[in-house]
Amino acid sequence: MKKILFTITGNTCIARDCYRMELCSETDCGAADGEFVDVAIEGLYLRRPISVYDCTERSLTLIYKNVGAGSARMAAMVPGEKLEILTGLGKCFDPEASAGAALLVGGGLGAAPLYRICRELLERGRKVSVILGFNKADEVCLGEDFRKLGVEPQIVTVDGSVGLKGFPTDAIRQIAPEFDYFYCCGPMVMMKAVCTMLDCPGEASLEERMGCAAGFCYGCSIMTSNGPRRVCKDGPVFKKEEIIWQ
Repeated sequence: MKKILFTITGNTCIARDCYRMELCSETDCGAADGEFVDVAIEGLYLRRPISVYDCTERSLTLIYKNVGAGSARMAAMVPGEKLEILTGLGKCFDPEASAGAALLVGGGLGAAPLYRICRELLERGRKVSVILGFNKADEVCLGEDFRKLGVEPQIVTVDGSVGLKGFPTDAIRQIAPEFDYFYCCGPMVMMKAVCTMLDCPGEASLEERMGCAAGFCYGCSIMTSNGPRRVCKDGPVFKKEEIIWQ
């Protein structure tokens, strides 16, 4: 874990209430080892945990949604402003777990942490299928980013305004992609449905409210087959067979 002062280089709206923030630092940001970062917002006590969309040695890209006081302040920030961020938090998806073909399933901004694992899988020569689910057309985003990697994502919307109509599980049934392993992130109800539906092994990146985001307060603990586990420290990525769905 590192505490680093970043400079915002870009902050743009990419869909309804959804933003892409690009940042740079003067030192190694250390984000590659973690699945998320914890952002300090001036005047607010708790930091805001946000998954890492992409990173290099000295740059960081975050995809976030304006849903509360902290994210609203982030959405109003402009290039040149500074943010203090804890990096290198959590456990990433395991690209070596897929032997040959992988399925990535994202719900809403759960698509964000799937970008890096998609690129890593492709670099390892894996075949990758991507399904991205949204409620309606004005929420759809990030599809072009996956296309630039060489993967055509299947978009599915609840109201049918873009792509297939329904939920990601409906798209899995309809297009029947070939895969031996899956990775998913999104609303808990979606991930439960995906993990319950699929017989093959996989991983899910869980979302829980966090306090310290470093494993000290145990506020984000969940029950797993291995006993209580902290989403921030032991996760947020867990093997499918570990998770006890509520």
